Amino acid sequence: MPGKVVQVNLEYGKPTVEVAIQKMKNSLTDHKKMGYKAVILIHGYGSSGIGGSIKTAVARSLGDYSMKGIVRTYAGGEQWNNKKKEFLGICRDLEKYERMIDNNEGVTVVILR
Repeated sequence: MPGKVVQVNLEYGKPTVEVAIQKMKNSLTDHKKMGYKAVILIHGYGSSGIGGSIKTAVARSLGDYSMKGIVRTYAGGEQWNNKKKEFLGICRDLEKYERMIDNNEGVTVVILR
């Protein structure tokens, strides 16, 4: 079943940053076990205009050493154009989500190992 894509809404219910990051880690682990290739994390951009705390924590957490066995690579929606070719080469199904991802600072695309 490779190529599957799933969306995970980390901002649903207005969680704390800690709760959102735990949900992210659990869902990435679970979806990797289920054979998904890509996860679109919906974290919002934040109301401050400079990026929300969940968005910032997501980027920081995805780079953690503890995530190396789960996360192959990742990029925010604002980086999609630079990473699109690489990501679509790994998971063609992401094509269906391009309009949602492209230049959307409220999402991060994660390619799983």
